[in-house]
Amino acid sequence: MDPAPDISATAPLETGTSRSLASFKRAPDLFRVLCIITSVATVATLAWMIFEITRQSMPAIEKFGFGFLSGAKWQPNREIFGVLPFLIGTTVSSVIAILLALPLGLAVAIFLSEDFLPPPARQFIRFTVEMLAAIPSVVYGLWGIFVVIPLVQTFGQWAVVAFKGVPVLGTIFAPPAYGNSMLTASLVLALMILPTITAISRSALVAVPATLREGSYALGATRWETILGVLLPTAAPGIVAATILALGRAMGETMAVAMLIGNSSRLTASLLAPGGTLAGLLANQFGEASGLQISSLMFAALILMLLTLLVNILGELVLRHTQRQTAGIR
Repeated sequence: MDPAPDISATAPLETGTSRSLASFKRAPDLFRVLCIITSVATVATLAWMIFEITRQSMPAIEKFGFGFLSGAKWQPNREIFGVLPFLIGTTVSSVIAILLALPLGLAVAIFLSEDFLPPPARQFIRFTVEMLAAIPSVVYGLWGIFVVIPLVQTFGQWAVVAFKGVPVLGTIFAPPAYGNSMLTASLVLALMILPTITAISRSALVAVPATLREGSYALGATRWETILGVLLPTAAPGIVAATILALGRAMGETMAVAMLIGNSSRLTASLLAPGGTLAGLLANQFGEASGLQISSLMFAALILMLLTLLVNILGELVLRHTQRQTAGIR
């Protein structure tokens, strides 16, 4: 028969531990307090930014009103300010970049998440693609000047001749073909947002439960039928999130675009002609601006901020809708 345990030695320890736990529970949750303070500070900072930019842009808002959005001329010496060419340039360059980067980034994400290559090769390619996100924007701009601009000039001269007289294409590739153009900026933007789309889409594809993949194969589906019919629909919320983040970066990208797009306020439909974006306008003119021009630039900054917030809100709504649509197969 085993001797009875001597609880006299452990009783004080248990009593001390209970007291410590009780005092710990009574103490304020510092992590929760820190999270609340950080969250409130973030919201307050955003509200402060919007308030300050709005306050600085009030003279231009009172003078131009909504005509600022439809104005096609930006002439600081005559105090005529309109951001329509820059608004269209921001939208066109971002949309073209997304149209180019999304299929390519999604293809790379599928290639890296499935067993097309040995694991070491996949890790090397994934690391290389993600390293593209660490390259400074100004380096992309310099690379664009020395590499992309000559390529666009060569392609542009060919496209002008090839599509002359062709409806739509003849307008999009109208002469003359400049190097610093909307097409050049869009191509570099597409490369800059490619790591964002690839990394987040790959993570979404890897997170798909293995049972779904195995079940699809058990039903006789091929690899591509499984990828297109099961994996991509299940990972759709993550892919949508990646597209939203990439679009936001494309709209706000400044330095590389300012170095490549030509910074022209002339409104044209040709992708081979110089253009301008809101971010490039702020970067180029704010240092030498004065008087009403500063207020007009702050008005442009306010429009860019609201446009970015609108894209993120719409993206969040699309993301929630996609999550509800795919909830049944997760």
